[in-house]
Amino acid sequence: MNLNELRLRDYAPVPAVRRPLTSVPRASVPAVDVHNHLGRWLGGGDWLIPDVGALLGLMEEVGVRTVVNLDGRWDAELDANIARYDQAHPGRFLTFCHLDWSLLRGPDPTGALIAALHRARDAGARGVKVWKDLGLSVTDAGGTRVLPDDPRLAGVFAAAGELGLPVLIHTADPIAFFGPLDGSNERLEELAENPDWWFGAPGHPTFDRLMRALETVVADAPGTTFIGAHVGCAAEDLGWVDGMLRRYPNFHVDLGGRLAELGRRPRATRRLILDHPDRVLFGSDAFPATREAYEVYWRFLETEDECFPYAPGTRVPPQGRWDISAAGLPPDVLPSVYAGNARRLLGLSER
Repeated sequence: MNLNELRLRDYAPVPAVRRPLTSVPRASVPAVDVHNHLGRWLGGGDWLIPDVGALLGLMEEVGVRTVVNLDGRWDAELDANIARYDQAHPGRFLTFCHLDWSLLRGPDPTGALIAALHRARDAGARGVKVWKDLGLSVTDAGGTRVLPDDPRLAGVFAAAGELGLPVLIHTADPIAFFGPLDGSNERLEELAENPDWWFGAPGHPTFDRLMRALETVVADAPGTTFIGAHVGCAAEDLGWVDGMLRRYPNFHVDLGGRLAELGRRPRATRRLILDHPDRVLFGSDAFPATREAYEVYWRFLETEDECFPYAPGTRVPPQGRWDISAAGLPPDVLPSVYAGNARRLLGLSER
């Protein structure tokens, strides 16, 4: 082979390290997946889960008792999600609503959004999902971008707490998505495949500005339970996440969709979880869910394996060309991370 003609896109090195390959087909205790997508919002109008029975079968096999569906949206779509999942299979699914940010363009945005929360709670929503579009693309009637710490939203977040609705909030995105789009960017291949995920152009708020907004939101609504999606929205900055957990008892984090980042710092991840065992929740963000996706989480959390793929079965890992190593959590911590913390925050029984 002429190496001078080898294109980077065709280079997919296989680690030559000989290491243990531990199989963990089932979570050591029944798990609650607090971060998943089952609805039609991300499916182009089709249900992401065409066969709910097959999903239930997978959940039984891998040890997942309950899945939180973050795709409820609002009004008729919320009703459809709750009917398809929560009502048809009690205890196995919980649906979170979204807020319709177009209400920000009306005459009383705060009041309208709070009224929408009441409707969603009464319809059966068990929490609120706030997505990254708040801060990155949502605008008000004047065309001004609306950040999470906008004063018009402070009462809305407080109202969620008064209604007993936890807020799972995804602010910003990986730090590299805000960096220069050049050869130094470690997520360049991913951004080349998804150019609309890059927020480094002039006019976008910076990653740090969005994190300040998130902190303001959490600080200003102490009676509301917040779950910072994707390891507190800052998986690459566990020191910042640790600070948030220390400063704000109403702040929690889920582990969804960030094994690539956590697996590069397994000792720091382990330390974060051991320092805050009652504030970290298991979530996968694996949709549609697969056995392989769950098993890599069990392996990361339960073993001490090193140098293994975070996305097995892919030729080029989607988030970056590296392997991960496991955190090896103590067995006595796993019940809280896998399910106990979620049950407490979501009012779930242990059955």
